Amino acid sequence: MEEGKVERRFKVKPKLKSKSRNPKQTPESKYWSSFKTRQIPNLISVPSLTFSPTPPHSFAAAHSATLTLFSSQTLSPTATISSFSDAVSCSSFRSDALLLAASDLSGLVQVFDAKSRTPLRRLRSHTRPVRFVHFPILDKLHLISAGDDALVKFWDVAEEASVAEFIGHKDYVRCGDSSPVNSDVFITGSYDHVVKLWDVRVRDSKSSVQVNHGAPVEDAVFLPSGGMVATAGGNSVKLWDLIGGGRLLFSMESHNKTVTSLCVGRIGNDFGEESNQFRIMSVGLDGYLKVFDYGSFKVTHSMRFPAPLLSVGYSPDCSTRVIGTSNGVIYASKRKMKESEKEKEIESSSFWRVAPVERTEKSVLRPSHFRYFHRGQGEKPSAGDYLVLKPKKVKLAEHDKLLNKFEHAEALVSVLESKNPENVLAVMEELVARKKLLKCVSNLGVEKLELLMVFLHKYCTMPRYSSLLMGLTKKVLEMRADDIRASQALKSHVRNLKRSVEEEIRVQQSLQEIQGIISPLLKIAGR
Repeated sequence: MEEGKVERRFKVKPKLKSKSRNPKQTPESKYWSSFKTRQIPNLISVPSLTFSPTPPHSFAAAHSATLTLFSSQTLSPTATISSFSDAVSCSSFRSDALLLAASDLSGLVQVFDAKSRTPLRRLRSHTRPVRFVHFPILDKLHLISAGDDALVKFWDVAEEASVAEFIGHKDYVRCGDSSPVNSDVFITGSYDHVVKLWDVRVRDSKSSVQVNHGAPVEDAVFLPSGGMVATAGGNSVKLWDLIGGGRLLFSMESHNKTVTSLCVGRIGNDFGEESNQFRIMSVGLDGYLKVFDYGSFKVTHSMRFPAPLLSVGYSPDCSTRVIGTSNGVIYASKRKMKESEKEKEIESSSFWRVAPVERTEKSVLRPSHFRYFHRGQGEKPSAGDYLVLKPKKVKLAEHDKLLNKFEHAEALVSVLESKNPENVLAVMEELVARKKLLKCVSNLGVEKLELLMVFLHKYCTMPRYSSLLMGLTKKVLEMRADDIRASQALKSHVRNLKRSVEEEIRVQQSLQEIQGIISPLLKIAGR
């Protein structure tokens, strides 16, 4: 190499790793993504979805003038209630899931038996469409309703009467919820931007606490502790501290359009440290589902759907999530659960329970306690109990019913038409015991007499029936001789009967001859 040349080296920049288009999922996102979604189509706009609070947690979907119940296990419809004169706006299960209330835009609230779906009560006093109906969580006797007339009513369901009216809203009342810790306290949200906290014990129609959301309120829910509420309106979800006098805690504005519905759901037992923690789920007209952790004030999961979303529901056992859309499709999602997890979910399925409760043994009721005498039919007997069994109701045949009514001739004809020889002989023996058989035979018409002759011809020569039927045959021929001579059909039956008897006589004679031959041989063989 020549000494005058200088070697040059150029620095090479390291290659930058390309960023993944799909960001890494957090553990909680994986949990919510584990729900497998299935569409339930062919409905009309679904403004309300509500789950039964007791297993197996079926859910009710309001669409058009119909309320449809679906199984949370199979996601298939189990019943349809269509006794509404207008579009159904809202529905609510009672805490024991025995009653189901639903409201429609005609201003009527109906209460149904959740099992038979029969209407039990009709509550009508709203002059405008009813938008909100709700059974208090800790109260089985009352019902809350509100609507476009800006009135909130507290009903006694059994009496079908309004116990109290709460006046204070200045626009449509669209939503509400009851306290999970106090049966006398509930909230309502209105298009006047205000959410009010009411106490049934305060009779002057004044709200205890009120907060201004800043936009028409579409939904409002209590959080499990009972001291905080979440409200939805505009593109924001806000958290309020009721114990602190209605202080705003946080405002989540991650939606692009109006937030239409909220629900509170619990993370399943198999999620490590965050198991059994509650999350707020919100849906909006932008088609997004947002999951919000109100403990850390952050959105932990987001999901997009291809239509504006109107309602959302989440089952108490953490296995099913349903979302209703404006185009009549329900996006129902199921999560596979392990057997051990199912047992834990049953223990902690109560909505307001924050942490799982350890399983405790059921206390034994003793006869000295008054609850011992108020046990239901589902109570299992103990080893020393004496069981008083209710006799099963026996379904009687037609001829038995006629015998009980002392309609003897009709009973005989009915059993002859059944063509069952055991039943016929049983009825005849009963008539003999009542001394009515010959009278019934004498009163039979010609057509019914043919039935009797056919039966006698077929069975009178059978050994197990012959002791009664041979004597009856002789009496029938003597008593109804004139009718037999006058009817060709009866003469034909008599001729057939005669041939059967003669054939039986020949068979018996042949058997006696065989017996006479075999008997001496048997005596010789026995010596």
